[in-house]
Formats: sequence, C-alpha cells, structure tokens
Amino acid sequence: MDVRGTVAPGFEAVRDAFVRNFEQHGERGAAVALYRHGRKVVDLWAGTKDVDGAEPWAVDTVQVVRSAGKGIAAAVPLLLHQRGQVDLDAPVGTYWPEFKANGKERVLVRHLLAHRAGLAALDTALTPGEAVDHHSGPEAVAAQRPEWEPGTDHGYHAQTYSWLIGELVRRVTGRTIGRWIAEEIARPLGLDFWFGLPEDEAHRIGRIGPVEPPRAQAGGGLRVRPKRSVVEAYADPASLTRRAFGAIDPFPDENDPAYRAAELPASNGVATARGLARCYAAMIGQVDGQRLFAPATLTLARTEESAGPDRVLVVNTRFGLGYMLHGPAAPLLGPGSFGHPGRGGSLGFADPESGIALGYVTNGLQKGVTADPRAQALVRAVRSAL
Repeated sequence: MDVRGTVAPGFEAVRDAFVRNFEQHGERGAAVALYRHGRKVVDLWAGTKDVDGAEPWAVDTVQVVRSAGKGIAAAVPLLLHQRGQVDLDAPVGTYWPEFKANGKERVLVRHLLAHRAGLAALDTALTPGEAVDHHSGPEAVAAQRPEWEPGTDHGYHAQTYSWLIGELVRRVTGRTIGRWIAEEIARPLGLDFWFGLPEDEAHRIGRIGPVEPPRAQAGGGLRVRPKRSVVEAYADPASLTRRAFGAIDPFPDENDPAYRAAELPASNGVATARGLARCYAAMIGQVDGQRLFAPATLTLARTEESAGPDRVLVVNTRFGLGYMLHGPAAPLLGPGSFGHPGRGGSLGFADPESGIALGYVTNGLQKGVTADPRAQALVRAVRSAL
C-alpha cells in the first residue's frame, strides 16, 4: 500500500493502523489527519480517489462525509450563542415564527441540537429535488407534529437536522449555513470543508459507494452483531428508524454534482480529513492563532443533554449540544470527547483533555452508523500513542 503524507515521531501507530485498514478491513480510499494541541501530527492518505476507480487519492482529494458534517453544522448555532445572537433556551419560534405550528411552541433551540425536538421523521417524505430547494424542507418540519413531547426524550434526527438547523441559522443571520461556515469558519481557518461544494472545487471530489467488509471483521457499536431490535427497526418500513433515515425518498445519488452543490448539513458535507481535524482542533484550542469556542461554549458542546435509549437508533446514545459524546454506541477517545461520525465510516471529533482532534474520511461506505471498525482502529491507535 502506497501511503502518502507525514507522521510525527510518537504517532507511528496511527500509520500502522491506517495501513491495516487497507490490508484487513476492506478500505478502498481514505485519509486520516490528527492535531494535538493545535499542531498537525498526522496527515495520511492512500488508495483510490473513487471507490470504483483507479486514480490515486491525492493530497487535496475531498469526499462527502455524510453525518460527520453535523459536528461542523452544530458549531454555527453555538457560535451564534457565543456572540449573543441566539439564546439556546429560547423557543425556536422566537426566530422562526412559522415553526410554532402543531404543538411546537415549547421546542427550544437546545432541543434541536440535542435531538429532543420530536421531529426525527416527516409524515410525507421529500423528493431529492424538494430536499435541496431551500424552502420545502423548512416548510415540512415547521408543519410537522412531533413524534413525542419535545424535550422529554431523544431520537436521532438523521435527515431533518438539515432543515431544522439550516433554517434556524438563516432566520438569525440572513445567510445559508453553507455560506456562514464558508465565511466565518472555513475561510479564516483555511479549511477544506463545504456545505455546497463550489463548482471550481468539484474536480477534487471522489466517488463514494458501498463496500462489503471482510467477513471476519471485528469492531464495535452498531456494526457488529446488532441486537435483534436494531435489525428489526431498520427492516420495518413503518418504524421511526426507517422513516427518519428515509425523510428523503428516493435516497439521493450522493455522487450527483447537483447533490454535492446543495446544502444539507445533516448529510452532504464535503471535506478532507485535515479539514475536519483542523476544525475540531480550533474548537478546543488555538490553531495558528485562531480559536472557535470559548471555554463556556466548549462546555456546552460536550455536556450531556440526551442519554439512554435512542428512539431512532434503537441503542443507547449520548448527545451534547450538537455532538455525539463518548459511549458504547460511539466510542471516541475518552469520557470528555465529543464529535460526530458519518454513516458508513467518516469521523471527526476532539478530546480536550489530551488536546487531540481527529478527522477520518473514506470513500468506501460500510454498513454501520456510529462506530465504523476502520475509524475505531485509528482511535485505538491514537490512544496507544498518548
């Protein structure tokens, strides 16, 4: 395996784990980046740019990272709160009056971030075209009746998160979330990250697609030996699980240039591994003199808001404000870690106690939601290097 990039002394175990992912875990093309205390210590890439091609993964290759982008999207309302523009304990209807329909008057901003709004699914799924037209999605969630009393329970808002968070940001700032991130986060930090891939960057993106992992593969979370209840939830078209993940129907072609150019903060973030890692590094400390989260905001991001049985994922999950927290369903580096995986593989997270920020991006999507074995192998390697 021709692995390109750099590894700082002491982090060789991460390179070894990255190589093993290709040799033992069915990796096709991937990249991993690691920051510690604001300094890049790992930056590796290997394999092919396209899951079904032969062109090598390049230093600037980007990929759709699915829900790993949720962690970057969540930074926006937290930063707006930090700047005094959003009250996390205010009703969403304060900023978005139409949202108050059908019993949602008491849905708070923090409920959106912690997956407690009861709006994980839609009564009528959106078409791919409607999902990206900037008005059908927000109108649908504003009209939707909650599945449960908001604030009393939690369930992963797999797709509806796009329109809930995106429209909140637009109502407060007058800008789309993709534009806000480009202007306020990505440009100042020099990040390769987009919601809405610009046309002049489209030549860099690879094709993603499903791959079958080796039969003997071991891992954690939802990937290995899922409980019968989990299997049944994903198999039942009427279950909240299927409805949540199926809020867009039919499922969009994620390699369609029009889809990549759209803004769906729940699912179509485009990034490099170093872009994810660098952003998380700036959440927990300074990176080249820039920092995103003040200490109080960092505390909000990783303070538990939701825990226990997840109505959508059908396992126990933990969420802070916009971020998954370390636990059996989403193992990160340690108890204080926060971040977000992408269904099928990608991962971004930070661990303030160790100063670690990691980004992992892949084009080969394996079955699993929160604990991909390849990402977990990299996390274990980081832990062994500390």
